[in-house]
Amino acid sequence: MARLEQLGPYTLAQSPDCFPLGRDSLLLGGFATVRPRWRICDLGCGSGALSLLLLGREPTLALSAVDCDAAATALCRENLRRNGLEGRVLTGDLRAPGLLPAGQFDLAVSNPPYFPLGSGGDGGGARMEHGCTLDELCAAAGRLLRSGGRFALVHRPERLADLFAALRSHGLEPKRLRLCHHSPAHPPFAALLEALRQGHPGLEVLPPWLGEPSGS
Repeated sequence: MARLEQLGPYTLAQSPDCFPLGRDSLLLGGFATVRPRWRICDLGCGSGALSLLLLGREPTLALSAVDCDAAATALCRENLRRNGLEGRVLTGDLRAPGLLPAGQFDLAVSNPPYFPLGSGGDGGGARMEHGCTLDELCAAAGRLLRSGGRFALVHRPERLADLFAALRSHGLEPKRLRLCHHSPAHPPFAALLEALRQGHPGLEVLPPWLGEPSGS
């Protein structure tokens, strides 16, 4: 049975077959830059939680979303329909060059798997890079974004060096970084990062996030 979660003005149905809503999606949904009528793509959309969070902030966004899991995309479509929203939801490999139009998006967002295969990272199989590596994800975002478009994602702090290298190798310059902590006494558990397609060097390190995310 689907479980319902309130995300701002919208309702998210969740299924045991799909990756559950977590703190990382809530944080990223409030962090990413959005502007009216921007064309956005949600890479690895799952049930559509991140898409709903962004549309809750700016209802005029033109949404495209993609996931390799047919059950996830079916639920994402249902969540959009349930809330009276429109969007293009595709089942397929986000690495495929023809799946989404290249150079057409103002914003790409992703809450991706955190750990390379064989790394011993925790979080279960859904958090392992089975079908798409970090470098391949950044390559897809770089291909889809227009010049000046933004790529916002959440990842693990210990992988920031890998993330910076992957972004820059695909024409994406890191511009905004916020580390997220459970409390001042704890090390960061997540890193929110936004990069600019063909941007100039210069990284803004924002004050750390401490506490509970809004939106749930």
